[in-house]
Formats: sequence, structure tokens, C-alpha cells
Amino acid sequence: MQETITLVVPCFNEEKMIPLFYQEISEYLSQFKKYHYEIIFVNDGSKDNTWLELRKLINTDAHLKAINLSRNFGKESAMLAGLMESSGEYVVVMDADLQHPPHLIEEMLRLIKEEGYDSVGAYRIGRSKKGNSESFIRVLYSKLFYRFINKMSDVKIKENATDYRMMKRKVVNALLELQEYNRFSKGLFEWVGFKTTYVGYENVSRKAGKSSWSFFKLFNYAIEGITSFSIIPLKLSGLLGICSSLISFVYMVYIIIDRIVNGTDVSGWATIVSLILFLGGITLISLGLLGEYIGRIYNEVKHRPIYIVDEIIKKKEVENSEKTN
Repeated sequence: MQETITLVVPCFNEEKMIPLFYQEISEYLSQFKKYHYEIIFVNDGSKDNTWLELRKLINTDAHLKAINLSRNFGKESAMLAGLMESSGEYVVVMDADLQHPPHLIEEMLRLIKEEGYDSVGAYRIGRSKKGNSESFIRVLYSKLFYRFINKMSDVKIKENATDYRMMKRKVVNALLELQEYNRFSKGLFEWVGFKTTYVGYENVSRKAGKSSWSFFKLFNYAIEGITSFSIIPLKLSGLLGICSSLISFVYMVYIIIDRIVNGTDVSGWATIVSLILFLGGITLISLGLLGEYIGRIYNEVKHRPIYIVDEIIKKKEVENSEKTN
């Protein structure tokens, strides 16, 4: 019996990329004669004609399945929806923008079959290339994020790691047991454990369309990752409060002694205002950090579904719906 390779492909506003991705990935996967394959597209509430393009494709290929979410729930939720529908012994998560090179699938499969790994992830070994250079700020931000989260968390994340990876069924099943609302997949992939390795690839530019990841979304994603796998920021805010209080107390003692011994007038309003602003800033930062954690607790305890499926279609279902219409 043939083993199955399942591809889970989250899509958000990828109308232009869908036909290009399908053509390249289907030609590539057709070379795996010993394996059956399926491709699960997850439309994450796209605002363009992504769903229409997917319906056209589904009608032409029995290897395809498409999931339409009721709205945009985010990439993490879309990946989970695809993993829930996957059935293959080997499951690959990759983006539809072809920035995850399909040719790595063969090497990932080899590492799992021959080297005994349970999961093989991909990471970028170059973040600049001719015609595809990222801004210095974005590269620096990425480096700081990985350095920061690996210092504070027990779960270590490979620098420049992506969501592109192949997993055995047992790894997927372990991930599906984690039904937390606030998901940070890069961390969850590492948290579940299993024997894991990584393969590198050069950064690839998009062939069409543009990325939906703005700097603000990346910043929010970084906050999500840090707060999901570490409580050290809370401890640091407390430590900062203790240090500032000690410094303030020492300064107060100095002023009192100086006033008694030397008769020096207390420093003017500028010093007082500066201290108030400094301590107020520390207080607001600490409250902000506390708010981030409380907000995540609030989302978890409501027990709302992580995503809502509007429709799931395969070739046969599309044909039947067209006949009915």
C-alpha cells in the first residue's frame, strides 16, 4: 500500500500565486511514484479571489482539497485546520508563495526515511539575494527576536526557522493534542520534542503578489511567541521595579543627609519631574506586560473555537454542486 504525503498550504490573499504554486508543486510531486499525495489548501478569509481560484483547481485534480474558513483567523489557525484534515503518514506545512522551495521535500523525506528523524524543518541561510534584499531593520529585528526568545525560554528555536517542515504522523498527532487558543507554531514544533533536524535554503523572492506580513504583524507575532513560552518578562518587570525603588530610596536618603549636614536646598522641579516620568514609564511598561499575559489568559478561558470552517470541498463535491446548479 502506498504511503501518503500531505501538503498543508495556508492561503491569505494569494489569488495570483495559487495557479503558479499548483503548477510547480503538482509537477514536482508527480515524480514521487512510490507515494500518493494530497494537497490541502486552507483559505484563511482572503479578501481577493483566492477561494474562487481554489474552486477552479479542485475541479481539475482529485489530489486536492480546499478548506474555506469563515473569516481571517490567522496563519496559525489555518495551519491547525489543515493539520486536522490531513491523513498522510508524512505531512508538510508550506506557504503558497513559493518562497518555500518544493525541492526540499525530497531531502526532508530522505532524512526521515533514511536518517530516522521524526521532523525536518527548514531555515533560511541567506536573507538577502539579488533582487530580493530585505531591509536592514527587518533583518536586525529578526536576529534580536531569536536571540531574545532563546535567552528567555526553555524551548530553543532555530534562528531563521520557518513554518516549512515535514513531520511524521505521530508528530502531527502530538501537535493536534495542543488545543491552546494562542498558538505560536515555531515554539510548538520544538515543544512537542521528537527527533528533529533542519535543512537550509537561500531566501527566495515571490513570483507574484506581495507579502501580507507588515512590520506591525511581525512585531505582534514576536510578542505572541515570547509570551507563549516564557514568563521571564514578568519577572524582569518585577526586578526592574525593585531596582528603581532601591535607587529612589538611596537617592532620598542622600538628599536628607545632604540637607541636614550641608544645608543644601532640595533639587528643583526638573529633578522631581524626571524621576516621576522615569518611574511612571517603568510602571506603564510593567502594566503593559501584565496586560499581555492577562489578555492571553482571557482568550484561553473563553474556550472559543480556534477557527470556524465555512466549507470543505474535493473534486467530486465540486462536480456535484455544479450539476445541482
